[in-house]
Amino acid sequence: MIPQLPQGRLFLAPAHLCAASRPSICCHSTLPQCRPAGHIDFSDNDRLSTLFVKPIMNPGMLYASLAFLCWGLFPLYFHALEEVAPQEILAHRMVWSLLFLGIVLTIRRQWGWLRTLTSQPKVVAGFVASAFLLSANWFIYIWAVNNGHVVDASLGYFITPLINVMLGFLLLHERLRRAQWLAIALAACGVAWLTWQAGQVPWIALLLAATFGGYGLLRKTAALGALEGLSFETMILFPLALAYMLWLTWHGQSGFVNTESGATRALLLASGPITAIPLLMFAAGARRLPLAVLGLLQYIAPTGQLLIGVWVFHESFTQERMLGFMVIWAALALYACEGLWVTRRARLSA
Repeated sequence: MIPQLPQGRLFLAPAHLCAASRPSICCHSTLPQCRPAGHIDFSDNDRLSTLFVKPIMNPGMLYASLAFLCWGLFPLYFHALEEVAPQEILAHRMVWSLLFLGIVLTIRRQWGWLRTLTSQPKVVAGFVASAFLLSANWFIYIWAVNNGHVVDASLGYFITPLINVMLGFLLLHERLRRAQWLAIALAACGVAWLTWQAGQVPWIALLLAATFGGYGLLRKTAALGALEGLSFETMILFPLALAYMLWLTWHGQSGFVNTESGATRALLLASGPITAIPLLMFAAGARRLPLAVLGLLQYIAPTGQLLIGVWVFHESFTQERMLGFMVIWAALALYACEGLWVTRRARLSA
């Protein structure tokens, strides 16, 4: 989900640098004459920082890109834990995420929001629902990676933005523009082609898109930020996850206890920061970037997953399958370009 945040800077040259609108920039009074229009005084470091460094070196781009890159590399992490059952990996992810997030919240002295939730049962109910959708999404994704379906999982996150649009139309009664309808129709054709070509519905992709789209829908109107929201969701899931881990240990079935690999134990313990750090980087980037830029950067993650599935895990990616993906990519390109055009038109008319 991409939160509704204040608009930041686009990485475009400022309007006053365009040739048609550049005024003359007068030099220091000690020089005999002004430089010609369009000339920039490169001895003025402050002016250079204002004109070039800030738009190009906006840290929001770095934070958001790193977050999506981390999510794109997740198949490597979960594949390294393939000896552990997906449901146990999920339980460890919930438990250690809460511990790590609790440390972060304590350092930032950011626990005040928890008190206010006691008097807001509707908000709590919404987070209970989002927590279980998130856990379902995590479980399906872990299972897919460890059972050779990374390419299918990447497809799910490619089509998630279009699922979000459809959920907004069906549940929030948002009006869709003509190009958005066309993008959804194209994506549906791509999914239909993949279904016909494979002889079965791509249920992994559809379930991932549906659970994450539903999760995003609930979080869209949530009263908490990304950090607090994930913390509360892991608090809700923590008792079940801890009880399951203790049950596995009691019956001698714990992969964490039984494994002979210290690396496996370390990777399970690291699931907390591995889950939370990309989220914190995303939140930092989202505060500094326009939604249009975030909407384009989000495709870094499924692209990375697809490449890992094909090049690292050598999953099947035939020409017929590629054709289905290309139709879906065309739908996403149409959706993204139309969104950028609408955003730019709105900005120019403001």
